[in-house]
Amino acid sequence: MRLLLTACATTALVVAQPLAATAVGQGPVGGELMTAKPAVVTAGPTPPTVQAAAYVVADIDTGQVLLAKAPHAKMRPASTLKTLTALVLLPRLKKTDQVTGTDADANIVGSKVGVSPGLRYSVDLLFQGMFLASGNDAVHALCEHDDGGTAGTIQRMNAKAKELGALDTHVTDPTGLDADGQVSSAYDLALFAQAGLGRPDFAKYASTKFTNFPLTTKGTYQVANQNKLLFKYDGALGVKTGYTTLARNTFVGAARRDGHTLVVTMLNAPHGITEDASTLLTWTFRNYDKLSPVGSLVKPVAPPKEATGPSDGKPQAAGPIPPSRRTADKQIRTVNSFFVSTPVWFWAAPPVLLLGLFLKRPRRRRH
Repeated sequence: MRLLLTACATTALVVAQPLAATAVGQGPVGGELMTAKPAVVTAGPTPPTVQAAAYVVADIDTGQVLLAKAPHAKMRPASTLKTLTALVLLPRLKKTDQVTGTDADANIVGSKVGVSPGLRYSVDLLFQGMFLASGNDAVHALCEHDDGGTAGTIQRMNAKAKELGALDTHVTDPTGLDADGQVSSAYDLALFAQAGLGRPDFAKYASTKFTNFPLTTKGTYQVANQNKLLFKYDGALGVKTGYTTLARNTFVGAARRDGHTLVVTMLNAPHGITEDASTLLTWTFRNYDKLSPVGSLVKPVAPPKEATGPSDGKPQAAGPIPPSRRTADKQIRTVNSFFVSTPVWFWAAPPVLLLGLFLKRPRRRRH
């Protein structure tokens, strides 16, 4: 009996240990050096000093991270988050569709490209306004044109972030404004840039320098891309800039030289972000053969298959989850949460107590 109780106690400890280890996780996404710590991570020559609180320089062709600082630090992304917005909306919206501007578009807070109530805009032009002028009004119009409106876009953005392995990102506003709980990281922005530049339409919008937008009366006015890297850096591919009072300057830029395509992402910088981005890119290109990877951009997981319906050329909205399945999922999550969050001593204590009582019970004396 004593041996049986001892075995039960040992089994309880062994079974409980993997549950606790699973809850801890498997380390930072992209490698052990890809942390939120403020130290610069490099394997090679000493990199230049820049003012951003966090940054990543990566080769988007190989997926190698070549230089980083606080890559997983969660910070406000400002309009660089529009890279994720574009990744969600581009495959869902038809570029030739016409969208009529609304008061809600025109009255949105923050940067605008000039969407006016009653005027009609092609989806293609709205994407240009979103990339070049960082127009929150264009983003709102595009989101509302899709199934589920802005709320649906936010839901899809969070799902897309998880699909890409961008686990630092949480979206509450597709424009990138300083909404409560809205965060991303330099590492995640690099994932968005890699996925985006893999799409010809994203790459085209990101590298467009000028476009013309209609006036409310007659004629057009010229809109220039806010990403100054396009105008100042040889081989620049553009991508996206951002700024808010709380986020300060944020940046996603890319360039191609000598057969390599590098992306640089920067968060929480005071000023001079274009110059700092150029400095990091030039240094990495120059020392490319001397550098060893310090991490990697993870590959996206396969997205869940959506239910198919009648093909009418429009995006299909996912149907509601049946109540029976919601109940079952909740029960499974509750059970899993109970086992994972319950401390080890909870499982080990009963067998140990029983063993103690057995050992301490009074024994009969033999006469």
